[in-house]
Amino acid sequence: MRVLVTGASGYIGSRLVASLLKAGDEVCAASRQPQTLTRFDWWHDVDTCALDAGDPLSLREGFEQAGDVEVAYYLVHAIGQADYRSQDLTSARQFAEAAAAAGVRRIVYLGGFVPEGEELSEHLASRADVGEALSVDGVEVVWLRAAIVIGAGSTSYEMLRYLADRLPVLPLPSWLSHPVQPIAVDDVLFYLLAARSTVPPGSYDIGGPDTVPYQDLLFAYVEAAGLTRVGLRTPGVPTGLAGRVIGKIIPIPDALAEDLVGSLHNTMTTSEERIVDVAGEPESGRTTIADAMRRSVQGRVGTPPGVSELKDPLRLAVTDAAWSGGDASVIRRYGVAASSKPTWDLFESLGARSLLYSWPVAAVVRTNLDVVDSVSGRTRSAIRRLFDDRNREA
Repeated sequence: MRVLVTGASGYIGSRLVASLLKAGDEVCAASRQPQTLTRFDWWHDVDTCALDAGDPLSLREGFEQAGDVEVAYYLVHAIGQADYRSQDLTSARQFAEAAAAAGVRRIVYLGGFVPEGEELSEHLASRADVGEALSVDGVEVVWLRAAIVIGAGSTSYEMLRYLADRLPVLPLPSWLSHPVQPIAVDDVLFYLLAARSTVPPGSYDIGGPDTVPYQDLLFAYVEAAGLTRVGLRTPGVPTGLAGRVIGKIIPIPDALAEDLVGSLHNTMTTSEERIVDVAGEPESGRTTIADAMRRSVQGRVGTPPGVSELKDPLRLAVTDAAWSGGDASVIRRYGVAASSKPTWDLFESLGARSLLYSWPVAAVVRTNLDVVDSVSGRTRSAIRRLFDDRNREA
């Protein structure tokens, strides 16, 4: 089968490309700038095309370049950008129209849960808009809806990782007692592959086998990582405020963190499990939270491999976001490693590994340094703008 993958450079998209290739499919990986895909180890095994879902001309030319595509995966999302809901809606409509014109048989879309009878967060409302906008005459749509995806490199998982690694006392707002049904990335990939052929058109909730309060999910990571943390009840803290604070104390982009945390007041459990009836489960069953966390923390120190070389899709890949992997991984990949490997080896021999992962004081200091760096970065930008203005006036 020949398939097109949009968002191929993203966390899910890059792993999906590797999984499709293993399944024997012909893959065309789409990106606004195809040259950026050369960093992936599957680069030589795929075709590529330039495709910008926000540009109708680019869409038409991209589908022409992609060839006779049977199934197109839509993994495009502008979350974290200004007015992303409007952008996402327009892009989805244009993509569906271009896919229909190109003779694509099916679109597979991965979005978020849409709990009935609730006021949706901006993030979930945007995901729902996209699912509806992709429905056009002549093209089948399979819409998979998920909550938190567990796996090293996943934004939701990395938020849990940084909070638990850096804060010796974990604040527990009342909304962290709400239930959540996360899904491990290996199960997401299983259902994405099934959706290209065996799953009838329609929308399906996908989730893992466990439903727990959010706070239990946080402490599942604490246990898997071998940490000692204390929870502190903090009632009355709204998700909006929590998102802004979290965006300042962890290295994930501020706007992205705020948008994701803003969805935590919504119901994040499956409303039905028809996907299991039509597609079944992986051979070993769906991945539990405990197993997903255990596998995600493995191999956290060291240079990660490429996506196709991963022994487990829940582990970190070298092409995952620069801020993913935790403090030690980021330092190794982008800090000390930039000078020399012997320097890092010496750093590790002096106890850096245990320092960065288990010593709460070091985590707090690391967090405060990020905050200071964020503030100082904005200050430097303001000073530059001031001098630029003065120079233009002169």
